[in-house]
Amino acid sequence: MTLLEDGGAKKEPLKRLVGKVAVITGGARGIGAATAKLFAEHGAYVVIADVLDELGTALADEIGGRYIHCDVSKEHDVESAVQVAVNWKGKLDIMFNNAGISGPVGSILNLKMETVKAILAINLNGMIFGIKHAARAMIKGNIGRGGSIICSSSSAALMGGLASHPYTLSKEAIIGLARSTACELGEYGIRVNCVSPHGVPTEMLVSAFRKFLKNNITPGEVNQVVGEKGSFLNGRGGTVEDVAQAVLFLASDDAGFITGHNLVIDGGFTSCCSSMSFIYHD
Repeated sequence: MTLLEDGGAKKEPLKRLVGKVAVITGGARGIGAATAKLFAEHGAYVVIADVLDELGTALADEIGGRYIHCDVSKEHDVESAVQVAVNWKGKLDIMFNNAGISGPVGSILNLKMETVKAILAINLNGMIFGIKHAARAMIKGNIGRGGSIICSSSSAALMGGLASHPYTLSKEAIIGLARSTACELGEYGIRVNCVSPHGVPTEMLVSAFRKFLKNNITPGEVNQVVGEKGSFLNGRGGTVEDVAQAVLFLASDDAGFITGHNLVIDGGFTSCCSSMSFIYHD
């Protein structure tokens, strides 16, 4: 608590994750990095699991966390990431299954199954591994305390024409997986939910815009385009921080009676119509 100029007391911001232990896959940059920083600000101990070793290590050092190289398509890597948290603090409270890739776009007429398998290996299998090993750790170490598992889906799971067919398939499957596992794991007090962002200028989305719209477009310009054409909040586009705040809510005790839910972060986009479909052209 600090004193104001008039001598009155000013309350410090409420920290919502004090003492909680979290693992974030894909945590080295973008939505994962924004969430890692926000979790740490709210008192959590954060393990960043990613394949971007330099970025992940630097961020872990910055927030007083831990880093582990983790390819989520490999079950052993995901299990090891969870084990880092358990070895470090003796428990796991939060798992944010965030890692994912977009993959190449194009027509269903030319789709190669090798491409589908590669995308599903990361986007869907990685979620399965994350839920499986997080739940095991939570059941064993959090007796009576439960836990929170959050999975990254996408607006592409809710509206056709926003992304490639394999990406869309993977993201819609994630919602079904979260609902199914929420039903089972609720017995242990473990909540499983999704977040579905739309149009957030991550590295993945900016790369797509550079391919289809303008090869030197900046993240700020992507945010402006989304605000104008893909949002119904008077031109406001979404940010990685918007998604991080949603994940923070689902991770915290404030969402203690919410499970099996998909929290859509889209400025109303998927509730209305759009003309921003451009991914079927080779």
